[in-house]
Amino acid sequence: MIGFSEGIYTFYVYILTNKHRSVLYTGVTGNLHKRLYQHKTKKNPGSFTAKYNVEFLIYYEKYSWIHHAIEREKEIKSWSRIKKLELIREINPNLEFLNYLFENWF
Repeated sequence: MIGFSEGIYTFYVYILTNKHRSVLYTGVTGNLHKRLYQHKTKKNPGSFTAKYNVEFLIYYEKYSWIHHAIEREKEIKSWSRIKKLELIREINPNLEFLNYLFENWF
């Protein structure tokens, strides 16, 4: 019998917003610190996040397997804005910016 143990990697499904909290963006990454920096510095100037100044983390989930993270990202992306906000408010009722949790990582 083949069993699956916890993966040795960490993947994140995350939701970002802009400073007015009027836009929601859902993504997946293996390095949330680096990805937040890329959003902040507009590494991809033509992207949706750059266009709408989306750089503030308001929600994230951790996964050990990339396929689980991608599956969850797709699920959340399919939801309405109201359902996404309900999910976020379960752990972050005031939609506070959480970027500080991933600063100064090496």
